[in-house]
Amino acid sequence: MPYSYDDQNIFAKILRGEIPNDTVYEDEHALAFKDIMPKAPHHVLVIPKGPYVTFDHLATDGSDAEIVGFTRAVGKVCALLGVEPGNAGDGYRMISNAGEHGVQEVPHLHIHILAGRPIGRMVSRAD
Repeated sequence: MPYSYDDQNIFAKILRGEIPNDTVYEDEHALAFKDIMPKAPHHVLVIPKGPYVTFDHLATDGSDAEIVGFTRAVGKVCALLGVEPGNAGDGYRMISNAGEHGVQEVPHLHIHILAGRPIGRMVSRAD
């Protein structure tokens, strides 16, 4: 079944300016802003401006400009935060939850960039 985008989700409302945010970076393809409930000293969400539900949705249906623009926005945010390991930063965790098993809470593609402390192991082992 193709993706169905809900234009009433919180990130769509942020993109339309209906809900304020603490912008870290913005360009024609992406918006990055601080998470309102940060889980690390740096916790920034990066969202595409297009109506994409998950990363695979953007990768499959997005234009080349949208895909490249979104990906470069992630890199620019890491540079703004000073966390890129290739530039003497301490590193970061990048997370994107997708669908029910990925525990996605907002049906708009978003990447969490977490940094500023050791983040810990990625996932617990299932027994």
